[in-house]
Amino acid sequence: MSDKENTFDDEFLENELLEDETQEEKQDNEIEGEELSEEEKLREELAKEKDKFLRLFAEFENYKRRTSKERMELFKTAGQEVIVSLLPVLDDFDRAIKELAKTDDMEVFKGIELINVKLNETLKSKGLEILEVRAGDVFNADIHEAITQIPAPDKKMKGKVIDVIEKGFKLGDRIIRHPKVVVGN
Repeated sequence: MSDKENTFDDEFLENELLEDETQEEKQDNEIEGEELSEEEKLREELAKEKDKFLRLFAEFENYKRRTSKERMELFKTAGQEVIVSLLPVLDDFDRAIKELAKTDDMEVFKGIELINVKLNETLKSKGLEILEVRAGDVFNADIHEAITQIPAPDKKMKGKVIDVIEKGFKLGDRIIRHPKVVVGN
């Protein structure tokens, strides 16, 4: 449908509504049996305009509140794409530190560890949080991503996390990467 047809339909509907309203007003006046005085007509118009104004004002306040909320949400997650792309780098740092801890070269280990701490602190200041998951925690499908299920070593571990394969992260209140876990069955 073209814009002209939409405009025509909208105008037609508005005219129909106005005609219906004026007919209802006439019927109300005829029922009362007398014409309203000029002052009463003006009061009715004033009441209608006040009602229109209040509705428009309320609609505008809702609009302001909604856009403000959307703007705040956008600011909170503005760097989400960049942070998500840095998560594999964090994983690589963790693996590198584990391997360097096995070597005798403590200077390289300390250097890599300092860089890792600095990167983690920078991302933490931007709202990134690690989802703490440990072996023995109850599996929650809303938070965890089950990679596989294995027979539980004992009955207490049924339906619980056996091992954490990959860390999970939150940015603000949103989970941007679910922790990957092995679950006992």
